[in-house]
Amino acid sequence: MDTMRERFISVTSRLLDEDPRLALVLAEISMDGFRPAQRRHPDRVVNVGIREQLLVGVGGGMALTGLRPVMHTFASFLVERPFEQVKLDFGHQGTGGVLVSASYDWPAGGFTHMAPGDIALLDTLDGWTVHVPGHPDEAEALLRHAYAAGDDKVYVRLSEQSNASPRPVDGPRLRTVREGRAGVVVAVGPLLDNVLAATEGLDLTVLYAATVRPFDDAALRQAVGRSAPAVVLVEPYLAGTSAAAAGAALADVPHRVLGLGVGRAELRRYGTVREHTAAHGLDPYGLRERITAFLLPVGAVV
Repeated sequence: MDTMRERFISVTSRLLDEDPRLALVLAEISMDGFRPAQRRHPDRVVNVGIREQLLVGVGGGMALTGLRPVMHTFASFLVERPFEQVKLDFGHQGTGGVLVSASYDWPAGGFTHMAPGDIALLDTLDGWTVHVPGHPDEAEALLRHAYAAGDDKVYVRLSEQSNASPRPVDGPRLRTVREGRAGVVVAVGPLLDNVLAATEGLDLTVLYAATVRPFDDAALRQAVGRSAPAVVLVEPYLAGTSAAAAGAALADVPHRVLGLGVGRAELRRYGTVREHTAAHGLDPYGLRERITAFLLPVGAVV
């Protein structure tokens, strides 16, 4: 199976041929994969070198001319480093574009290439749609939707991790995967398989999200209405990022929320993706331990 980033390259290259409005701005990352597309469309595939503020600025300029710009690099260089340009060149100027990142799960890159706070940072801005696919097929569907989304501002967060099978990503943003009565677990993107393994045999509802912004208030309210008013959010970025969104969705419902995700502490040993996932407590064992402690009463049969 190809990776999400490989799918991004193939899908975007094809759509550059089909849509004269689509443009791509790179900062060296993934440039080798896009060289054929650049030869075909030198005016719409631009590599600015390792100048990430310029990456976003060029994309913003393209948007002002009526193009649909796609900007791509690691999340730390796409959201964190050029945040002022994201805020001003798109939000303040009222333009739209698509940010496509490769993100947290490349431990060999070190902390400079990890951005667990990317979505929390975008949450300080208005009007961004955020997709977190859990499989290359989902990534393709969400990329196609983002490219065709008029002048909307869209962030697509790709991952090296993947669930074994894709899920439908059209329609409701929170889809019910499993139903139960003792609480609700929301699994985001590539962590769904770990959540399903962690909750196997437990009387819990599991919801899946590949789109996290806007947050699906109605689906969460419905799930909580059929279950206990306790929610665990399992996200492949900074723990607690969606806690405020879940709290707002349940503002008139007495409830409890636990946010699980990437911790704030820097893991200074490179290790593997699997080792980093376990260190943050996002492997099936760590998730089961924390989910049962929060959702299931003492002495309950699990």
